Amino acid sequence: MRFASFNLLSGRSMDDGTVLAARLTEAVASLDVDVLAVQEVDRGQPRSGGTDQLAVAAAASGAATGAFAATLHGVPGPGRAWRVADGDPVVWTAGSPHAAGPSYGVGLVSRWPVLSWQVRRFPAARGFLPLVMPGEGGGRPRLLVVPEEPRAALAAVVQTPRGPVTVVSTHLSFVPWAAVRQLRAIARWTAGLPGPRLLLGDLNLPGGLPARLTGWQRLARTATFPSGGPRIQLDHALGHGWDGVRAQVTTPRVGLSDHRPLVVHLQH
Repeated sequence: MRFASFNLLSGRSMDDGTVLAARLTEAVASLDVDVLAVQEVDRGQPRSGGTDQLAVAAAASGAATGAFAATLHGVPGPGRAWRVADGDPVVWTAGSPHAAGPSYGVGLVSRWPVLSWQVRRFPAARGFLPLVMPGEGGGRPRLLVVPEEPRAALAAVVQTPRGPVTVVSTHLSFVPWAAVRQLRAIARWTAGLPGPRLLLGDLNLPGGLPARLTGWQRLARTATFPSGGPRIQLDHALGHGWDGVRAQVTTPRVGLSDHRPLVVHLQH
C-alpha cells in the first residue's frame, strides 16, 4: 500500500513562481500512490488560475474519490478578505461541479473506496510569527511575518484490500504550542475510528517530536523541507496499529512547492 503527503504550496513552482495545472498533474501522477493527503490546496483561487486543485490531484492519481476540507473561504493572506470555513468536507467524485468560490484547505484522494469522511476543525491560534521562506529560483530566503489561519484535519475510513484503514490529512499551526495541542487533539479524535490509523501531513513540528507527543509509530524519518535541499522533517507519516509493517520512504523532487512530497510504501 502506497501513501503520500504533499504540501502543495498551491502548486507554485520554486523555480519561477508560476502555478500551472499541468505541472501539478505531472507531479501528482509521478508519485503513483493509492492514497494522497494534500495540504495548502486551492479551489477557485485567482492565484492558481481558478483551478480546483483537489480535482486535479484526484484525476492525476487515478483516484476513485476524494474530499476537500476548506479552512477558509475567500483569498488567504495578510490583509485579504476571507472567512472561517465550517461544515462538512466537500466530497469529490468524477464529474463533481467546480468550486463555487475561492477556498483553501486540506484534502485527500483515494484509489480505494472511502466508507466515511469526518473533519475536525481548529480556530486560528493567536499571534504572528516570522517565517523563513525559501527564495524562488535558488534566490535568498525571505523573512515574512504571517498571521495564523484556521486549521483542519480530514479523516477518511478507506476500504483497502486489507480492510478498513483510517487515514488523516492535516496541516497544523506554525505556532509551536498550538501545533502540539492540535496534534494531541487529533490523536484523541481518531481513537474511535476503525482499523489501523495513519496520520499524514505538514505538522510544523520537527523530527521525532510528533511521535513522542502521540505515542504513535514514526513511519518516516527523513528531511522534507525546504524542497531545494531538505534539512528538517516537517512532513510526517505517523501510524497506530501498524505493528510488523515495513516502510519504504522516498521524498522525490517534483518541481513544485517548498516541501518535498513524503511517499511511504507500507509492506506486511
